[in-house]
Amino acid sequence: MIIGVTGGIASGKSAVARMFQDLGALVVSADVLAREIVRTGSETLERIAERFGDQFILRDGQLDRKALGELIFSDDRARADLNALTHPAIAALAKRRLREAEEQGASLVIYEAPLLFESGADQQVDKVLVVKIAEEIQLDRLMARDGISLEQARTRVSSQMPQKEKLAQADYVVDNSGSPEETRDQVRALMKRLNSGRQV
Repeated sequence: MIIGVTGGIASGKSAVARMFQDLGALVVSADVLAREIVRTGSETLERIAERFGDQFILRDGQLDRKALGELIFSDDRARADLNALTHPAIAALAKRRLREAEEQGASLVIYEAPLLFESGADQQVDKVLVVKIAEEIQLDRLMARDGISLEQARTRVSSQMPQKEKLAQADYVVDNSGSPEETRDQVRALMKRLNSGRQV
């Protein structure tokens, strides 16, 4: 079974995916794939440079992710253009990695993807888990993680699909508003249900 794990920015998707991994699931991360497709010398990186300019390429040939991130969170057109360049490449690589995971005999594969719905990747998974978080906690964690202002944090959150829309399409929900142990308890409980075959 492949479960897509998604949620808003700074909701704790990666932490939840790691909890599943600790319990024996195989994890494929769209963020890791996104870095792979823009490695130095890649076709996707060249296309990004053509669209956005060489100022987004560092002197060592790598993508300046921080500078590009600041641009796309404040410019809807730029974000749409970047997604058009990267989503097909990420989707193709994800499809290959998910197939390889199943061929290796993994009983549970977690596909962690921030833009699971937006990229259409929900069509590649069997079930969807949305990591839920209270807005004020999300903003606090985002500001602390990225060293940004409240206004910048709100801009980044508002640039994404609203949490309620993701929750409406979820098969499973894990609330990450509390302590890590409270989140881990929810993951353990869900893993137990999945292992028992009661996938509800």
